[in-house]
Amino acid sequence: MLMTGALPVVAGCAGEATPSFRRARPGDPGWPSASQWQTLSAQVGGRLIEVRSPLDACRADPSGTACAAVFRGLKNPWYIGDNVALTQTTGWVDAWTSQPSAYAVAARSSADVVAAVNFARTQRLRLVVKGGGHSYQGTSNAPDSLLVWTRPMDRIQLHDAFVPQGCEGPPRRAVSLGAGTVWLHAYGAVTKAGRYVQGGGCATVNVAGLVQSGGFGSLSKGFGTASAGLLEAEVVTADGQVRIANACVNPDLFWALKGGGGGSFGVVTRVTLRTRPLPNYIGGVLGTVQASSPETFRRLIERFMTFYRDSLLNRHWGEIVQFRPDNSMVIAMVFQGLDQAQARAAWQPFLAWLASEPGDYRMTDALRIIAVPARHFWDPVWLKKNLPQAVLSDDRPGAPADNVFWSGNLGEAGWFLHGYESAWLPAGLLAPARLAQLADGLFAASRHSMTALHFNKGLAGAAPDDIAAARDTAINPSATEAFALAISAASAPPSFVGLPGHEPDLVLARRNARSTAAAIGELRKLAPDSGAYLTEASYFEKDWQRSFWGPNYARLLGIKAKYDPEGLFIIHHGVGSEAWSADGFTRQR
Repeated sequence: MLMTGALPVVAGCAGEATPSFRRARPGDPGWPSASQWQTLSAQVGGRLIEVRSPLDACRADPSGTACAAVFRGLKNPWYIGDNVALTQTTGWVDAWTSQPSAYAVAARSSADVVAAVNFARTQRLRLVVKGGGHSYQGTSNAPDSLLVWTRPMDRIQLHDAFVPQGCEGPPRRAVSLGAGTVWLHAYGAVTKAGRYVQGGGCATVNVAGLVQSGGFGSLSKGFGTASAGLLEAEVVTADGQVRIANACVNPDLFWALKGGGGGSFGVVTRVTLRTRPLPNYIGGVLGTVQASSPETFRRLIERFMTFYRDSLLNRHWGEIVQFRPDNSMVIAMVFQGLDQAQARAAWQPFLAWLASEPGDYRMTDALRIIAVPARHFWDPVWLKKNLPQAVLSDDRPGAPADNVFWSGNLGEAGWFLHGYESAWLPAGLLAPARLAQLADGLFAASRHSMTALHFNKGLAGAAPDDIAAARDTAINPSATEAFALAISAASAPPSFVGLPGHEPDLVLARRNARSTAAAIGELRKLAPDSGAYLTEASYFEKDWQRSFWGPNYARLLGIKAKYDPEGLFIIHHGVGSEAWSADGFTRQR
């Protein structure tokens, strides 16, 4: 057992008891006094917020106009992101409900973060980190906590010749992004310079959380993961030190930040990511195929998976195909580096097959293939003029005109999760000897619940260099061998357990949760040890250490003990969280 300050920490000594450590809550004798909070406020330039939830209006009058305005806002991710008390997911049945922190520091500098971290450590407070608040697992909120809110940290700086601190060349083109920058703004700045940076698909996700969680995006088959593109990070660790982490300075911490999970190793305040030449075109393929019967649907699945293997398993293609219980297949794929004619040619074999089977299949939503000059793909003005159906705008009075988000992400704004399950699917399942088995598994999964294949999440088919770079990150190596991430999910509009008039239907939610678990269970029979993507997985994931990080977990746990020995940064199913109570307040071993 090691001694760190006044708190003993277990260091691999099985059976050795650790005295309990409990964080303070409001009303406890150890909770900071008003004068102590005032001192922290002065240290952060008055940017300490005593958090009040907008849901208080609903508690006062559940059917009133003020409450109705809040719930309208909960379908606007910009409204949610700008409110310190809210999160992009409102809760998960039998798991968690979004609840605000007691206080928050709206950090604008690393010095603000240092002050918050030191205060939380010395006052024995629960500390939470939030950027965009997109965590499905509820890791960016905790009641009775102090929140470090990084959203105001949104500086963007392009580099023509970046060399990480303490390293020797060669210089690389890169971009430095404040931790609270959202991907829409990051892409906009980089593409205007004729470059591309690998990030997330959802435009309102913030950069730091995605990078730390692995960082799959729409174009990951073409450009790898955001984690693998990290060149350097600035991070405030639990001792209140501002550290630079890169391949030459604090390389162990650098590796842990590349996929070890956000909110576990410190507060990242800045990331610097490599940039690459911008492809000429980015586009999408959208459509729905309806099969005439379960038997023809099973045949459609096998035919499509054969087509995918032969024509689309390469660096050009990503995003989603859904297999639904009503025997429909919904296509919502993205491509890069191809023009419209090339993309259409790639799909011609599948379209020809469908046309040859008119009695069994029909296009209920005709296939559309759209190619956009890549320099415009994240340009709000161009999108609103030329592809108005693709985006929705921040509808608040006076909102910035460039606050848009993909219309396909509307369902995720404020949603209440019933179930969310995922599993990496290894590329070996596409081999001729196993493809029929894969089709059987996908068909069986679709009988329980909608099952989607996210082809961009999984690097099989990517360039060898991008696969190698991802293997030098903390993510489960299964991701580098997977052709897709299978996801089954169910949700409802914004709901809050315990909020009269706005509570979820728990009977329906639990039924849907069982269905999504059963769907992924069918696919786990094919790949029982492949694991899941930590940001898009079940809250109740079993053996989560192995599932999220595989053989990398032991190394991550050692780095956690080095940089956060007292467990200041604890999140649900984060590295080292097994030593703490589920609410993160009490050390259990």
